[in-house]
Amino acid sequence: MSDSLVVQLLAGDKDVAHNTRLIPHPYPDGLAAVWISSLPQLYEEGRGVSFAITLPAGDLIGSIGLSLYPVDNHAELGYWVGRPYWNQGYCTEAAAVVLKWGFEKLKLERVFAHYLARNPASGRVLTKLGMQREGCLRSHRYKAGQYEDLIVCGVLRGEFGKK
Repeated sequence: MSDSLVVQLLAGDKDVAHNTRLIPHPYPDGLAAVWISSLPQLYEEGRGVSFAITLPAGDLIGSIGLSLYPVDNHAELGYWVGRPYWNQGYCTEAAAVVLKWGFEKLKLERVFAHYLARNPASGRVLTKLGMQREGCLRSHRYKAGQYEDLIVCGVLRGEFGKK
């Protein structure tokens, strides 16, 4: 809970929210605390796991997680990083660790992710992880008054780390 104000500040940045599927802008007061308080139950129910992305000194700079789909033995990767920390490799580094954990510890068969077509930086993160573009969901997400295309990427357990 002590991170809720930092989460609100970083995730609530207009550019961060604009480039993600689900983060709203403006970011309502109290939403970060609600989100943080929901995480233990998601984990206990086996529906998701979230991690803080931090600098070596421990400063929170973003979040990354897996939404779990046990019936299919796969997960959806989701992440955001505060704007001051963009283009420094933090997200790619965190995602590689989370994917490795998911494949080794959870024995996932597949991990997939979506990104807004107009956000190629997120696509580059996924490409660096060895994810392959699997398709485009046209006009799939309604955000800020317009429909957005989502690019779908995925990687299989046997493919991860083979690049």
